[in-house]
Amino acid sequence: MASPSIGFLEISIAFVCFLVFHILLNKKPHACFPRNWPFLGMLPGVLVVFHRVYDWAADVLEISDLTFTFKGPWFAGIDMLVTVDPSNIHHIMSSHFSNYPKGPEFKEVFDVLGDGILNVDSDLWENLRKSTQSIFNHEGFKKFSFLANVKKLKTGLLPFLDQAAKENMVVDVQDVLERYIFDTTCITIAGYDPGCLSIELPEVEFYNALNDAVECIVYRHVKPRFLWKIQNWLGVGAEGKMRRAHATFDRICAKYASTKREEIRSGIHSNGEVMDLLAFYMNSDESKYKLFDPYDNKFQRDTLLTFMVAGMGVGSTLTRLFWLLSKNPESLAKIRQEIQSKLPRMANRDDDGEISFDPKDLKKLVYLHGAICETLRLYPPVPFERKSPTKEDVLPSGHKVGANEKILIIIYAMGRMKAVWGEDASDFKPERWISESGGLKHEPSYKFLSFNAGPRACLGREMAFTQLKTVFVEIIRNYDINVVEGQEVKSVVSVILRIQNGLRVTVSKRSPSV
Repeated sequence: MASPSIGFLEISIAFVCFLVFHILLNKKPHACFPRNWPFLGMLPGVLVVFHRVYDWAADVLEISDLTFTFKGPWFAGIDMLVTVDPSNIHHIMSSHFSNYPKGPEFKEVFDVLGDGILNVDSDLWENLRKSTQSIFNHEGFKKFSFLANVKKLKTGLLPFLDQAAKENMVVDVQDVLERYIFDTTCITIAGYDPGCLSIELPEVEFYNALNDAVECIVYRHVKPRFLWKIQNWLGVGAEGKMRRAHATFDRICAKYASTKREEIRSGIHSNGEVMDLLAFYMNSDESKYKLFDPYDNKFQRDTLLTFMVAGMGVGSTLTRLFWLLSKNPESLAKIRQEIQSKLPRMANRDDDGEISFDPKDLKKLVYLHGAICETLRLYPPVPFERKSPTKEDVLPSGHKVGANEKILIIIYAMGRMKAVWGEDASDFKPERWISESGGLKHEPSYKFLSFNAGPRACLGREMAFTQLKTVFVEIIRNYDINVVEGQEVKSVVSVILRIQNGLRVTVSKRSPSV
């Protein structure tokens, strides 16, 4: 009878031989491609590069003809098809839209958003989209949003930059811009200014909870469901932060909702056409809201939180724009020249909701628009999109996808694909968005996916561009933003593409005549 030690040795040798044969018979097509290990799948290789997973995905997709299949650990349920093929994206987002809803698993992963418009499907989604679109197109709401943006510029952002310039401060411009966007979004949606942006840069519980939540969500895509569920139940690790964020959102949003209902009861908004989003909902004809109650605490919480997360992308884009222009001074010079020639300063503007130019003239800034589009192409605020078919399907690339199979669209990687954007795909070139006649050049949404595509295309696209241009023009006219040399600029692995550790800059006041 063989001894237990000899039996263990034989098993060990057999397992090592199995691994050796597996490695020899399953050669990687490229050094950056993950090895598909027995039991563990490709997950070990991904975890090694997870700190730069979006750039790694771009490398893999470039050598995989824009689509590859990721195999996770056996029985873990995280296998997925990863693609940036525009024909696949058009198929998923537009031509076969009905077969690719968000689905219950998406809603579970993004549970923090509740029943917000980004999280739901079918009749509820259609009802929410129609009602939100109606409000976004209302002149009163557009005016309220613009004035909220301008007022915070004049009372918050510009005074902060004045102080920074006066005291020769080194500031994290990402933190400053995100705080500005946080305040203006909260005002636009709920009519409440949390005062996140001030010279003291105070700790704001809601703001911190948002950052924790969006970072936690991305880890749920590479963890087996049972594991992150257990961690959430125990309140440990990233899931512990998520649980605390949930509690913060529930408590603060309930306070906002209660205040808004009291305002409506008091008649504060009854005669006004210029109102925040929640006030518009609560003042509208209730008969058209078939599947949700605009007075309900949960509806107001989910709506506020959904648009707060969506708004985070504007701060991310502004930060990247300043960073990219610091590396491309010739583009910055062209923008300054364009602003000076096409956006003359207007005299006698007062301090109550006015700016130094006519906002209608922002459409004349073609080169600036191209620079913003380039920033969004290379650094999309939401770096990936997740879909699942309800029925088995075959994508235009020839890949078969089963019902409920996960599909990941890496928007960050798509902006770097030479097969999609040409050999200069990684270069910052605002000119690629300008036609030969000097106008804006259109790119299809399934190629430029920063605002989504098809029936779920972003409702706030024009509002976002207006805010981005307004803020950028006012800053660039009044200040030089100088990026501190020597800092390492890396992306946080998150649902919102932010710069890890922020972007340190110094601020210099410019002459009013420039």
